[in-house]
Amino acid sequence: MILRVPATSANLGPGFDTLGLSLGLYNRFKIAPSIVQSIKIDGQGCNIPKLLKDNNFIKIFKDVYCELSGEKKEFSFYLKNEIPISRGLGSSSAVVVGAIVSAYEVLKVPYTRDMILSRAIKYEKHPDNITPAVNGGFNIAMIKNSKVFYIKHKIPNDIKAVVVIPDKSISTRYSRKTLPKHYSLQDAVFNISRSSMISGIFLSKRWNLLKIAAEDRIHQDKRMALLPALFSVRKEAIKKGALMSVLSGSGSTFLNICYRDDSSRIAKHLSDKFRDFRVLELEFDNNGFIME
Repeated sequence: MILRVPATSANLGPGFDTLGLSLGLYNRFKIAPSIVQSIKIDGQGCNIPKLLKDNNFIKIFKDVYCELSGEKKEFSFYLKNEIPISRGLGSSSAVVVGAIVSAYEVLKVPYTRDMILSRAIKYEKHPDNITPAVNGGFNIAMIKNSKVFYIKHKIPNDIKAVVVIPDKSISTRYSRKTLPKHYSLQDAVFNISRSSMISGIFLSKRWNLLKIAAEDRIHQDKRMALLPALFSVRKEAIKKGALMSVLSGSGSTFLNICYRDDSSRIAKHLSDKFRDFRVLELEFDNNGFIME
């Protein structure tokens, strides 16, 4: 079996731990029965020896496989990773979702996407990442009694993503430590209004409002201070016509949403301006995980 899971971009500016979408960049997982366990990694992470010895995908797959079947068996694992690791593009969510779905698929146990989400939230506590990895599209997500509730909306093809991926990572755990423990009522209302507006924009296609709605007072600037060049990325993207330019997850990647006709021009400008960074022009993914 070969399973494909998309990259995700979470928060989308003010939608802290709530809003996320899926991108056309994928990790693929191939699993086959074997006498002894083996693992091969191509692409992102192939030069990290730790991933060959202590791989989270294999751990979660074995946990779920054993829970579903009551058995322990060996498999060969082939991981082909396009999603950069620790760059705010949901690589950990792809691993979690991929491992859980793979266990069900190998055992041919029926499942629903809601079932996968219920299991995934136990391993990945951020619903804004795992929900688009499961569903694709634009997602509004929340947790109640350890269950994920969400609304998914397909993203139309009149917009595209241009992502700027720095050569340095920003740790989610570390970056959260830079955030204040308390926020003012004004800042809370500011973010609620913007995140609500972003939800409405994706439902109504009022793309011209994205720039204003993407403003944030909760986390972005504090995290971006860990890699100051990101302020320039945002400034240049907006100057060249991006509809919104926001930190992807906790970073360090920056997500720029633009009209389809503007995407190549914006991508070229950002690539020329930030030569040490990787710039990708991506479609949005509306499928979530799929079997290939």
